[in-house]
Amino acid sequence: QVLLVESGGGLVQAGGSLRLSCVASGRSASTYSMAWFRQTPGREREFVAGVMWNSETYYADSVKGRFTVSRDNAKNTLILQINSLEPEDTGNYYCAARTSAGVSDNSKDYGYWGQGTQVTVSS
Repeated sequence: QVLLVESGGGLVQAGGSLRLSCVASGRSASTYSMAWFRQTPGREREFVAGVMWNSETYYADSVKGRFTVSRDNAKNTLILQINSLEPEDTGNYYCAARTSAGVSDNSKDYGYWGQGTQVTVSS
């Protein structure tokens, strides 16, 4: 069992930055593939970025160059650094983990989810 707790969301003006964190607790959490998804009302969860246990990273095309995902396995922490925020980045950001190898952009492939942290970008 893995428990995921996100933090770091907030209200920010367009062009600003945020740093989201996700702390994972549970056996072997450092070996899981982890990812960030975001969701807005009425839409499905959208893959944003992910990182394998060996720190290999993957990004959605819409966030490449602005978002940076990383993990600190010693602290069981997943980080999402968001720069040059746009109003379209507004949403509830969720941390997810899966025991299978590899990062997937399909939310159905993840068995563990955090409660989400809200990011709101004003224009």
